[in-house]
Amino acid sequence: MQTKRFCHICILLSLCLFFSCKKKQEEPVYDFQQIKDKGELTIITLNTSTSYFIYKEEPMGYDYDLAQDFCEHHGLKLNVKVAESTTKLIEMLNRGEGDLVAFTIPVLNELKDSVAYCGLQRITHQVLVQQANRGDTILKDVTDIIGKEVYVESGTKYHQRLLNLDAEMGGGIRIHTVSEDTITSEDLIEEVAIGKIKYTIADEYVARLNRTYYRNIDISLSISFDQRSSWAVRKNTPELAKALNDWFTENGNTPVYRSITKKYFELSKQLFEGDYEIPRDLPKGAISVYDDLFKKHAAGTQYEWQFLAAICYQESRFQNNLTSWAGAAGIMGLMPRTAASLGLSADDRMNPDLSIGAAVELLDRLNKIFRRISDMSEREKFILAAYNGGNGHINDAQALAEKYGANPYVWEDNVEKYLALKSNPEYYNDPVCRNGYFRGGETLRYVGSVLSTMERFKKISN
Repeated sequence: MQTKRFCHICILLSLCLFFSCKKKQEEPVYDFQQIKDKGELTIITLNTSTSYFIYKEEPMGYDYDLAQDFCEHHGLKLNVKVAESTTKLIEMLNRGEGDLVAFTIPVLNELKDSVAYCGLQRITHQVLVQQANRGDTILKDVTDIIGKEVYVESGTKYHQRLLNLDAEMGGGIRIHTVSEDTITSEDLIEEVAIGKIKYTIADEYVARLNRTYYRNIDISLSISFDQRSSWAVRKNTPELAKALNDWFTENGNTPVYRSITKKYFELSKQLFEGDYEIPRDLPKGAISVYDDLFKKHAAGTQYEWQFLAAICYQESRFQNNLTSWAGAAGIMGLMPRTAASLGLSADDRMNPDLSIGAAVELLDRLNKIFRRISDMSEREKFILAAYNGGNGHINDAQALAEKYGANPYVWEDNVEKYLALKSNPEYYNDPVCRNGYFRGGETLRYVGSVLSTMERFKKISN
């Protein structure tokens, strides 16, 4: 009896094993060929200043642009999914929520069984970010850091590296940890640039990007060993891994690839310095050669012509042959997608009359979006912020303000505060935010500059 029962158990186990193996063998293959058949590639990435973000309603980012170029090369549509952290990137990839992690994750032995590293490869290290104004002494050796005050976020890899470096050199580095939830490593870089602190630590590629905003910082002193990082796909998509590797090998030195790198890590994000001086050949009371066009397009609207002129000044300094790092062009700084939605071609943006007319249409569109703000002078601040960064981010800041008990219809000390916080993961990953990371400090300065310039232009023209 026992022998018979044992045989039945063996048969059942054999059948289970057979059907399990058969099921495993019949699992559908989903690799690059299937992606091409579907016509879509889905990337998983992070909202950061270097990987992916929305600016003026257009998707951007170094990793995003490279993935977009790969897709265009293979005739694919690009879809984007955003993760909250590096850990989530891997989890989402292995759950099949996307095809490619388009964010450089550390190359670690413990991950090699679950992912295949491929595509964009990056070798980076941590650097000391220090002020480099005229007369500043630039630290050239890590031993020079002894006795210096260095600020880092508490509990980060930068903090740990600084602790290790301090131990290696026998102590002496004056480490200041910043534990406020509202401060990021990029905020500390800005504080170095404006002179609030002297030193901080950042990854070299993050420091390079921020140097395009702040030319008075030095990032030449390395304080760590090189760390390899890479894009990644699932282990069971070797064809996709090969296609990405082949594409990067073939295109790594093409004009398109170089232009993407230049766009984020070399081109200045601050086009203009100093105040505008009125050309001497203009009649008294004139601001620019485009005054008649500003007056023409302001007529019949609720915008003063000096308001239009101040936007133009901030966007182009009245120069009609400029294109910004992000692709905004013409005297009113219109983005390609925005211009198209207003009926303008890319070339039309270089026509001052058409550009100003389209800008007024855009202002009207934004005016309707923020119509619940009854006071026009208050509403103009929201309109300007949206003109500069896109209304999606301003809507996010309003949602955050409302959530945290501030007034979503008041700019100063309310919405502006939460717009500035949208560079912090704790806030841009908040469920009420739909547009992710944003460098809000730039927009705050834009709003203030346009309004002060408008008052200056009024004094000149009246």
